[in-house]
Amino acid sequence: MFRFKQFTIEQQLCAMKVGTDGVLLGAWANGGSRVLDVGTGTGVIALMMAQRYPDGQVTALDIDEGAVRQAEFNVTQSPFAERITVQHERVQDHVGEYDAVVTNPPFFIDSLSAPDVQRNTARHADTLSYAELMQAAWRLLREDGELSVVVPFDYRRRMEDEATFVGFFPSRVCAVKTVERKPARRFLLAFRKHPCECVYETMTIGDEAYLRMTGDFYL
Repeated sequence: MFRFKQFTIEQQLCAMKVGTDGVLLGAWANGGSRVLDVGTGTGVIALMMAQRYPDGQVTALDIDEGAVRQAEFNVTQSPFAERITVQHERVQDHVGEYDAVVTNPPFFIDSLSAPDVQRNTARHADTLSYAELMQAAWRLLREDGELSVVVPFDYRRRMEDEATFVGFFPSRVCAVKTVERKPARRFLLAFRKHPCECVYETMTIGDEAYLRMTGDFYL
């Protein structure tokens, strides 16, 4: 169990537990009146977006039955149950129009698969390639909508290349360090359909910017 200020996450049915990446993305991503969380897992990002956007409706997708059951339970136990819908569906098949698409996507591409099928689905891009993610996001986003993702540092270029290929433009980039003096280990990336000025920022886990951004969530 993982307790936040306004909701609690049970995670025994999910291969991927609550981690820094998901919390960072949920606190950083832009939302709106209609938000889509792709690969919701425990539902933590969907719940964070619902908390941050009190007038927003959030749809949370996952292809893993255990994750869907877990997210549904976590949502029903939260104050935001009436504004979050959890669906067992591939984003490639989903239909709708959204102000924001948010995802902590499967990212391993060239590495060996894990023996645990559920964990493998959550971590490897076999079931949702970067190209498929970008194509789906382009189709589902409103003209002024924004896609937000979090990726390890060594997958940033692949994600940006696929975004450019479908026509996206970078709108925000946040380099996240674990130690101030070392290179960034993960990147928060946001994309829009039309040319825009891209805002660049750097954050270190535990610094003032990080604490300010996550302060409404962590106990």
